[in-house]
This record gives sequence, C-alpha cells and structure tokens, in this order.
Amino acid sequence: MELTGKIIQVLPEQSGTSQRGPWRKQEYIIEVPGDYPKQVCFMAWGDKIDEFGIQEGQELTVHFDLQSREYNGRWYTDVKAWRVQAASDDGPGDAADAGPPPELRDEPPPEFDDDVPF
Repeated sequence: MELTGKIIQVLPEQSGTSQRGPWRKQEYIIEVPGDYPKQVCFMAWGDKIDEFGIQEGQELTVHFDLQSREYNGRWYTDVKAWRVQAASDDGPGDAADAGPPPELRDEPPPEFDDDVPF
C-alpha cells in the first residue's frame, strides 16, 4: 500500500530494550490531500529512520504494510513504512528506496516487545 502527501509532523524517536535486544522507532504524520484531507501516522523502525531521513514539510510517497495485534482484549494497528521516496519521483533508485516489501525480503521484519501495548 502507499500514500502520497506532505509530512506535517515528525514525532520524537522512541527506543528501548526488549527480550530480543535494543529497538528504535519514529513516527511521522503525513497529510494526504483531497476534498477532505486525511492525516495518517506511520512509523519507521531501526536503521530505516536514518535511511529515510524524513523531515517536516517534505512531499513523499510512503510505501507501507499494515499490521494489527491484540493486547488485553484491545487491537492495535501499526502502519510500518518499508520504502519512502520523493512524491515527484516515480522511478527506482531514490536514495530512500528500501527495497522490496518485508514479505519478499530474506530478513525477518523488525520485532517488538509483546508485553508493551504500543
């Protein structure tokens, strides 16, 4: 899936240590234009934070996966970016190109501590 819009907010980076080791994530708010503009919060994990180098005011196309999980009877949904490119760039080769989606990569997707509800 993908969204194209303007980054209107870069939230502070979060980090911690789980049973699987240290982790980092950063969330961003993208505004998708239209008759009724939508604001969507998405996240980048680990080294992707530095690789993407997302800054407020950028016009980007964000390719992402949706993932939901249950914790104590409530469901939480993550919007995880796997590729980011300039909105006007339609071709491959962009510096922020992270490659194929997680299901096509040999590496496992980033993990998180299941004991935390976010």
